[in-house]
Order: sequence, then structure tokens, then C-alpha cells
Amino acid sequence: MVCVWAPDARSATAALEGGRIVMLPGGFALHPQELALRDPALLSGAKNISLSPDRRLKHAAGSAAVRMRLKTMMARFAAFARDTVEAIAPHYRGALVKGRTSFRPAEIEGRAVSPLKDDTRLHVDAFPANPTRGKRILRVFANVHSHAPRHWTTGEPFADMAARFLPDLTPNPPILNALYAAVGATTGRRSPYDDLMLGLHDTLKRDPDYQAQCPKRPQTFAAGTVWICYTDVVLHAALKGQHALEQTFLLPVEAMAEPDRSPLRILERMTGRRLV
Repeated sequence: MVCVWAPDARSATAALEGGRIVMLPGGFALHPQELALRDPALLSGAKNISLSPDRRLKHAAGSAAVRMRLKTMMARFAAFARDTVEAIAPHYRGALVKGRTSFRPAEIEGRAVSPLKDDTRLHVDAFPANPTRGKRILRVFANVHSHAPRHWTTGEPFADMAARFLPDLTPNPPILNALYAAVGATTGRRSPYDDLMLGLHDTLKRDPDYQAQCPKRPQTFAAGTVWICYTDVVLHAALKGQHALEQTFLLPVEAMAEPDRSPLRILERMTGRRLV
């Protein structure tokens, strides 16, 4: 898995859908009045401050004025992220579904968390309570540290990883997923695809042998860098860094230039069945 610079929209889309990380020239700069927001003390009970699409701010401490500045900064990044994606992948315009905006002011390295919440372990993204039903998870990242880089590791191709672990995974019985939705444990009914993707996410993070022995490639993102990737297909781990913004988008598989490269289509080919 390698990072590429995208000179034009066609090559950027091909790189994204091919499971690569697309680096962008320029970056996202904080305004002078926003620099003081890079304070881990503003976190409250979570690893990141989040802004929902309906502008609800969660896990933020500080005064009302500070929280308003956080909302303004994060909303500005969300707009920047959408404009950026639509510039490099214009045919996604109108199909992107805006998800959560996140701000992570705390250092990743040394954080004590459970294996499933440990982002320093290689994984693909899947949402336990928010099933995507096959939609792609596209994320835009910005390192807004004043000088320090952000360090990732990326892993082997998705299909290679899935071939190793998929035979041991089984989707939930449909009645169980219906029950989860009925009691509000999930925001909608989980599909077999969601079950398998969450199974891959959890299995990878729980497998110390795989984490120690699997193919890895270090990735370094300098201060000021913006990068984009499909985190449902790029095996990634965030090892070290502080002060990062993230914007999540969902994209229907049908809106891709090459839908057959989606994890949904890859897993359907492997299982020989429809998963959504």
C-alpha cells in the first residue's frame, strides 16, 4: 500500500478506488484564533471530539465560547473536505453522504485502550452501531500539528487479508440483526456485509500474531498534509501523532467509477452470494 500524489481527477479516482492513499498538495491551515484549540484538555471522555452532520458537538470540554470555536473550525474542515473530494473525484458530486467530523487533539502513542479500540493495530473500518449496507467509507485527514508528522502503518491488499480470515466468519442470523435495529442498538438493520466487515475489523485487531507478522509499510504525513483514502479497504494503523482532523463520507458503490473494486463486490465474489 503506497501513497500517491494525484496530478488530476482521473488518476486520483483510480488511485482511491485501487486502494491507495491519495496525498494532496497544499493543506488545511488553522486560523490564528483556532490554534489554542489544539489542547488535549478539551477532550471529554473519548479519543476524539466529534461533530455530527446536524452540528451536534460531542466529547468537548471548555466554555460555550470554546465549544462554538470548535464547531466553527470543524464545520469549516467538513466543507473543505467535501470540496476537496469533489474536486479530485467530480463524478462523486451529489452522491457523497456526509458523516461525522472528528478532531483528535491528543497524542495517539501510549494511549491505554482495549484491543478493539486500539487504532495502532492494523484494521479496516467498520461501524458496529451504524451499518453502511455496502456503502464505501471515504475519509479525508489533515495533520494540523504545528511541526510534528503523523505516523501510520498500512498493510497488505484487502483481498489478500480477506482470503485469510473470511472462511472463519459467519454473518449473524437475520432475526438477530432485526432485533438489534428494533431495540436501537444499531441505526438500521445490519446486512451480511456489515457483519463480515465488522468480523474482519475485530479479528484483525484481536490477532497478535497477524499484527506482528503481517506485511507492513510505514507512512508519514508531514505537518500540514491532507490525505484521502477508503478506510474500508486500506488496512491502516495510526501509530503516533497529535492534532488531526478527519471527515467521513459514505458513498454508494454504484457511484464509483469501478464498483467491482469495492469491498462489497470483493466479498460477494469470495462468498458467492449477495451480501446486501
